[in-house]
Amino acid sequence: MKKQSQHWLVKSEPEAYAWATFVREGRTAWTGVRNYQARNHLNAMRPGDSVLFYESVGPKAVAGLAEVTQTAFPDATTTEPGWVAVELKAVRPLAHPVTLAAIKADPALAEIALIRQSRLSVLPLTASEFKRILELGAKPSER
Repeated sequence: MKKQSQHWLVKSEPEAYAWATFVREGRTAWTGVRNYQARNHLNAMRPGDSVLFYESVGPKAVAGLAEVTQTAFPDATTTEPGWVAVELKAVRPLAHPVTLAAIKADPALAEIALIRQSRLSVLPLTASEFKRILELGAKPSER
C-alpha cells in the first residue's frame, strides 16, 4: 500500500534564497537547517511530498509550490554530524502569493504551524491547510 503524500512548508529569506532563484535553478538541496525539530521534519520528507515555498522577508508570503525529489542526506554545508538536507524541485508559482496577513485572517488556517511556531523553517501542513493555501493562491488577494 502506497504511503499517503505529506505536505510541508519551507521558509527562506529572499536575500538568502528567493523563489525566483529556485525557479531559475529548477532544483535545490534544502540545506542550512540548524533546528532539531525542523531537522526531524526534513527526515520525514519523502519523494513526491508537496512543499509550499514561503518567503519570510518582504511581503511574507507563500510564493510557490515545490516537490520533494530526494529524501534526507547529509547536509554539505556543515561538518557537524546529523544535520540533513533534502532535494526539492520547483513545480509552479502560485497565481497570487498568499500573504501571512491572509493566512492569519483565514479561519480555516487558525491552527497552522506557520502561526503557532513562527520561527521554525520547515513545517508540516495538514492536507486541508495545504489545499486552502492553494485555493487562496488561485485568486487575487483582498489584502
